[in-house]
Amino acid sequence: MKDKIITFGEIMLRLSPENNERFTQCHTFEAVYGGGEANTAVSLANFGVDCSYVTKLPAHTIGQSAVNSLRQYGVDISHIVRGDEQIGIYFLEKKTSQRPTNVIYNRNGSAIALAKETDFDWDEIFKDATWFHFSGITPAISDNMAKITLNACKAAKAHNLTISCDLNYRSKLWSSEKANKVMSEICPYVDICIANEDDAVGIFSIDTSGTTEEKNAYIASELMKRFPFKMVASVWRTETSITTFKLQSMIYTEGKAYYSKEYFMHILDYIGAGDAYCAGIIYSILNHFDPQKSVEFANAASCLKHTVSGDYNLVSADEVMKLAFSESGNEVQR
Repeated sequence: MKDKIITFGEIMLRLSPENNERFTQCHTFEAVYGGGEANTAVSLANFGVDCSYVTKLPAHTIGQSAVNSLRQYGVDISHIVRGDEQIGIYFLEKKTSQRPTNVIYNRNGSAIALAKETDFDWDEIFKDATWFHFSGITPAISDNMAKITLNACKAAKAHNLTISCDLNYRSKLWSSEKANKVMSEICPYVDICIANEDDAVGIFSIDTSGTTEEKNAYIASELMKRFPFKMVASVWRTETSITTFKLQSMIYTEGKAYYSKEYFMHILDYIGAGDAYCAGIIYSILNHFDPQKSVEFANAASCLKHTVSGDYNLVSADEVMKLAFSESGNEVQR
């Protein structure tokens, strides 16, 4: 059976000042669409994977524009529910030198925040599907979305789907206490967990200060003690100078940690790099890569996303393979 991936979450309108200006000085905004699971869906579609994105959007023209942004890259939009009046919006000041990234959300009352459990027929959505992916952002959107996400996981498990979750803790959306309560109910259904140190500390209060083990491997092993994860994956950036960063990632499975090689990068756009990593993990598993090949592929996918403006990672699987496994991956392609 051909693999079919379902991703579920909120796609938003992203508004960013042009030329790295501050909010207080800009007069125009660059407008693009994106959101964790939508970004992963576009990445997978660009890799040639059959991927369907599930959300709720207004029926007006802006909602349609968000739908069109997915459809143009080959994402199946047949399960998107239409209704209510507002699309989620986030304002983004991009990191510049020592000035950090700043995000302001305007998503209260969005169509998906107001979604009802009856909006989504999970048995129909999961028919012929093999994989379900979501992030910790989705249940954080509203109490209803927390219930809907749990329902989706139960249905996915009943349909024998592989379930992956990017924990993606967002302190601007919910408290650590609430995140812990909700995600502790959801995580028992998850097979593949993507989590970095901020997620592990923010949601599950995992303390790495007393361990002599490499901290990402320690976090993974602690998460696997709490939940029946088959794999924990993590990607992280380390600042090496004001303008350069080091990217590396890890896969932990069957009691062993596998580390990727490091990339030293100048970054065009941070947003969506973790989502590109999730797509790399999913693609690797679908193609039966071994853990070392999987972590190299996923890390390279994340690296390339840093070179693409906007939320979506507009690269092919072939481009990722060349970066991950070819010494000439960054030369002129003739």
